[in-house]
Amino acid sequence: MTTIRDVAKLAQVSVATVSRALNHSGYVRESTQKKVEEAAKTLNFHPNEVARSLYQKKSKLIGLLLPDITNPFFPAIAKGVEDSVNKRGYSLLLGNVEENVEKEKDYLKIFAQNNVAGVVSAVQGNTTKMKDMPFVLLDRVTNNQKYAVHSDDFLGGTLAAQAVIHRRPKKIVIMVGPQNVASSLVRLAGSEQVLKEHKLSYERFQTPSFQSDLAEETAQDFFKQHQDADTVIASNDVYALAVMKEASKRELKIPEDFQIIGYDDMSFSRMMYPGLTTISQPAYEIGYQGAELLCDILEKKPIKKKHIQLPVTLKLRESLREKGSL
Repeated sequence: MTTIRDVAKLAQVSVATVSRALNHSGYVRESTQKKVEEAAKTLNFHPNEVARSLYQKKSKLIGLLLPDITNPFFPAIAKGVEDSVNKRGYSLLLGNVEENVEKEKDYLKIFAQNNVAGVVSAVQGNTTKMKDMPFVLLDRVTNNQKYAVHSDDFLGGTLAAQAVIHRRPKKIVIMVGPQNVASSLVRLAGSEQVLKEHKLSYERFQTPSFQSDLAEETAQDFFKQHQDADTVIASNDVYALAVMKEASKRELKIPEDFQIIGYDDMSFSRMMYPGLTTISQPAYEIGYQGAELLCDILEKKPIKKKHIQLPVTLKLRESLREKGSL
């Protein structure tokens, strides 16, 4: 097995110089740096990451916390994070929290034990209390986070409401996401503002979670409470599709009898028929830019924006009626 001493011998430098060159931990002349890198490549030498992380008390690992990997929105975020950190020379350590506070604490402990360089998190929880580890929050963001990347949820809420008001709604119901998720309340505020401006009455339906495995049960509960609803602003695409399925079981024609708009624009939303009208938010880009921001922090590069807000758009499909007069 090739060792650092073999690299030093081939490059004709000291072991300490090889260590500085490969770890970028001190001054090394440019010509020497090149000789060391060429020697390491020739010998197919890769530094022992475990030993290096123990010595430096940090690694080339980035921790990623997600609330629920069964919700297609979050794997899209993870893909963006992975592509970004890999490009910058880091690897990813994933923690799937499943909306469980204890699991979140456990993963943070694992991250610390593995000397991760920093954390990217789409979980609105204990990550904000981490003082010694750089972190960036994604999606579920409030104003008190130092570094964050998210989409414009207020705009998303307004676009969703604007999409339904001219499509002959009779009874509008807003599915409100979990109260402890800040973005849910921001979207709600956007939708309510539009509906109030147009003097349209509406009701709320509170969903306890965004978790995919609760979607069908939530859809059944929705119709128990709102049997006469004909227009729904859903909290995400997964729940919107579950409600559409339940509506079809009740022999409601979509969109003639029952219309709905989702949120996220996951791939299956456009593959099914009728296609789901939805608010498209850039999940991949949220992950990618969040990881870029974290890597810039780790590498002490200038930070142009600490809070990055990305735009959302309306994707019109068959789940809404044709536009008409109010």
